[in-house]
Amino acid sequence: MFTTQKNNSNQVAIIKVIVLICLFFFASSSVNAQTDSQLQQETFKINSSLGTLKQINAGVLNIGYAEAGPAAGKPVILLHGWPYDISSYNEVVPILVAKGYRVITPYLRGFGTTRFLSDATFRNGQQAALASDIVALMDALKIKKATIGGFDWGARTAVAIAALWPERLNGLVSVSGYLVVNLEANLKPLSPTAENGWWYQYYFATERGKLGYTQNTYEFNKLIWKLASPLWNFDKATYDQTAQSFNNPDHVAIVIHNYRWRQSLEAGEAKYDSLEKRLAARPDITVPTITIGSDFDGAFADGKAYASKFKGKYEHRILKGIGHNVPQEDPKAFAQAIMDVQVQ
Repeated sequence: MFTTQKNNSNQVAIIKVIVLICLFFFASSSVNAQTDSQLQQETFKINSSLGTLKQINAGVLNIGYAEAGPAAGKPVILLHGWPYDISSYNEVVPILVAKGYRVITPYLRGFGTTRFLSDATFRNGQQAALASDIVALMDALKIKKATIGGFDWGARTAVAIAALWPERLNGLVSVSGYLVVNLEANLKPLSPTAENGWWYQYYFATERGKLGYTQNTYEFNKLIWKLASPLWNFDKATYDQTAQSFNNPDHVAIVIHNYRWRQSLEAGEAKYDSLEKRLAARPDITVPTITIGSDFDGAFADGKAYASKFKGKYEHRILKGIGHNVPQEDPKAFAQAIMDVQVQ
């Protein structure tokens, strides 16, 4: 009897120790997770005009996003491109907030404080993945419909959402128009002049390019800024504010995959196949839309090449003397387009 009680006591003691150890590691992991989030918030300094930097789990990501304006305001989501970040909207957001809009400006996957929830998740840069991220963000924030605007990757993502989930949009603003990728069409060569403009995509197709981008991200992206916006005299502080976003641990992987996928050199994920099939069919856009052409678009600045793809209320605007980063180079014009597209 005594031996049995002693054994039982030992077992109870062991169980208590195991429970305490489990509680310790659980608490430790919670603290680490909180610390990681706090470090992200402290490391990335955004312009106060963008509002408050927040984090939320959405789909396969923990998305970093800035939020400004009244919670009950009409929602607007602004999407950046590569090699840019949410700082492109530093002067756009206050204009919209002054008019009562709730403005959400998220870091795309591979930028800023956005992180993958799992190390096992494929670092995928294909268009359907980025579009799905933003829909997941809307779901997480309980936003049923929003006006979405963007340029570069952001415009492509916004147009893809409009094509796939038109019921989620009140309006669309897209710099450079209808940017949906068609992999089959991308296999066809362009004129030498046009091909020269996409030199970096071919560079990224090589392992030398991947290594070069990894080692020289800061200078590489600064060069892209200059080439894409030759008349924009940005200073070092302006560039550096964005450049911090390239320190994201998944940045290189996402960028390289994005451009290799476009050239059919790397596959996407099967779970996006049905979405990509729909996008490959070049669906019409039915939501109210304003497209913007700039000097960056060259002969396509007039928008005639893609105007027929927009079947709802539609307007095209041309900005002269402006390069690719329209929101940062002409914030008033971009903000005005966001406001105008909602009342057409």
